[in-house]
Amino acid sequence: MRLLLMSDTHLPKRARELPARLLAELPRADVVFHAGDWVDTATLDLLEDRCRRLVAVYGNNDGPDLRVRLPEVAHAELGGLRFGVIHETGPAQGREKRCAARFPDLDVLVFGHSHIPWDTTAPTGLRLLNPGSPTDRRRQPHCTYMTATVADGLLTDVELHRLPARTPR
Repeated sequence: MRLLLMSDTHLPKRARELPARLLAELPRADVVFHAGDWVDTATLDLLEDRCRRLVAVYGNNDGPDLRVRLPEVAHAELGGLRFGVIHETGPAQGREKRCAARFPDLDVLVFGHSHIPWDTTAPTGLRLLNPGSPTDRRRQPHCTYMTATVADGLLTDVELHRLPARTPR
C-alpha cells in the first residue's frame, strides 16, 4: 500500500496551487495524509475528489469551514499498522516522549505545523513523521512531501521528496 504524506499547504496564501509533481503522486497513492493548515476548502475538495482515501485533520490556520469538515485528530488502520494524524505536537524537544504518552495505541503519528521534515522513533516504537510543506519552505532549504509503503505490517520506503524552487507569489 503506497502512502502520500503532506501538510501545511496554506493555499492560496503561500502558493496559488499544489505543485504539479505532488499532484502527479495522487493517483499512485492508496492513501493520502494531510496534517492540516489547508487554509482553503478548495484544496480539501480537490484531494477528496482525486484521492482513493484521504486521512486528514485541520490545523491552527484553518477556519470554521474546514473545522466543520475535518477532525483535530484522525485515525486509520492500514495493513496492520495504527496511524494517527494531528497538526501540532508542541516543541521539538521532548516530542517523542510527549507523543508516545498521548498516543500509546499508535504505531505511526503523522503531524505538521513546523514545516520542518521529521522522521524519528520514540523509545516505545511510535514512529513520528512530518512531511514538511510542499508550498511554504519557511526556513528550510526545500519544499517537501513524503511517500512510504505499508507491507506485511511494516512501514517501509519512507522517503522525503524535495520539490524544485518555485517563483515567489
